Amino acid sequence: MEHLDVLVVGAGLSGIGAAYRLQTQAPHRSYAVLEAREGLGGTWDLFRYPGIRSDSDMFTLGFPFHPWKAAKAIADGPSILEYLHETAAKYGIDRHIRFGQRVLRASWSSGDALWTVETNAGTYTCSFLYVCSGYYDYDRGHVVDFPGIGEFEGEVVHPQHWPDDLDHAGKQVVVVGSGATAVTLVPAMADSAAHVTMLQRSPSYIASRPARDKVSDRLRAVLPEGLAHRVIRGKNVAFSTLVYSAFRRWPGPASRLLRKGIAKELPDSIPLDPHFRPRYLPWDQRLCLVPDADLFRSLRDGTASVVTDEIDTFTPTGIRLRSGTELPADVVVTATGLRMVALGKIELTVDGRSVDVHDTFVYKGMMLSGVPNLAWCIGYTNNSWTLRSDLTSQYVCRLLNHLGRTGAAYCVPEVDAAEYSAPARPVVDLSSGYIRRAAAILPRQGSYGPWRLRQNYPRDLAVLRFGRITDPDLHFHPAA
Repeated sequence: MEHLDVLVVGAGLSGIGAAYRLQTQAPHRSYAVLEAREGLGGTWDLFRYPGIRSDSDMFTLGFPFHPWKAAKAIADGPSILEYLHETAAKYGIDRHIRFGQRVLRASWSSGDALWTVETNAGTYTCSFLYVCSGYYDYDRGHVVDFPGIGEFEGEVVHPQHWPDDLDHAGKQVVVVGSGATAVTLVPAMADSAAHVTMLQRSPSYIASRPARDKVSDRLRAVLPEGLAHRVIRGKNVAFSTLVYSAFRRWPGPASRLLRKGIAKELPDSIPLDPHFRPRYLPWDQRLCLVPDADLFRSLRDGTASVVTDEIDTFTPTGIRLRSGTELPADVVVTATGLRMVALGKIELTVDGRSVDVHDTFVYKGMMLSGVPNLAWCIGYTNNSWTLRSDLTSQYVCRLLNHLGRTGAAYCVPEVDAAEYSAPARPVVDLSSGYIRRAAAILPRQGSYGPWRLRQNYPRDLAVLRFGRITDPDLHFHPAA
């Protein structure tokens, strides 16, 4: 049984960032990264569907300690995966990754101040467990059992399990969905398909932006690399924070502004209503990003179209809609969403007591009430994931150093009784379908202070980077 000071679960964007911070800000702590798959990269290694790309700019989605150097600010999946491999190799992080190690169970003993972590390939002990596996289920996405789907004679594909040998060239393709995956797939497949139809039950808010950031290009041309990266990163953080705050404060004008931008891009044959008039307010769900207006370009040149309707049944040759219209299809892509999981589906016990994650509250957006020496790394929903995941990793290092300085063996957040009587709010507070479906398994957030998860990078920067570690809600304990 191998012992390490810290075990990091997951070798994706969060796990690689966590490893770097441990090496540089808590260098006296031994660590390993346990990765269930046979390659690093997480989401960017899992998803292989056509056109996969970031929906955040790479100057903020990339690491602050390893500047993004490629030309495009909105990058494709293979480029991001290459960047992650480059980062892991440059800083020696790849030597700490144990591949093929799926964490199944983790049991905490207060008497020993240790986690016992069981994987499919062995058992470890550690003093601190840091779960950086995100909140998507890597085993399967959300699958809808559509009526008659077994009668369809074509191919049905879910984006999370994209086959390497799928050939859609010259075929009729229907993409079911209206979220980020769908608006990415449609223009990517339209380049070679006979025609692509985006079939949506209800539309999403969509914003177009250039794949290249001209201001950032100018700054990189005149400033030293490190300084340029910091200035660009600060500029993009400020802009996205201000836009989000304005959209939430004035949702009516924001909705009209977004729809006006879409209307300018649409051909005369496609009306704004009902195809691009969402039923929710801006940022009740995550905004879909369209780089270089590629979706609208496909709609204008006729290689793609959009239909707003509901599925009545699949037929042998396509999909019949509630309106009676039948869409012919050779390939149907069910971009129907993702499945969320909490802490990578790890079974937790604390001193022999099973932990129901939904009964816990999230402390400072990372630790769970009643669970010692454990942090869960999640990013922003209104900004780049890495902005918050990096703050979380730096806070974990500060916490580890505080434990070392004070001689405490472990710490545990304890929520007061008043929070349990407050209305339950999931840790990810959006109205998207995949989040609503997971409400019963996700931990909760509270209504005040460290129990409230605010989507605000400047505020989190002040609290997590520079705020006090000691807190009345965080209890420290010596070794038994």
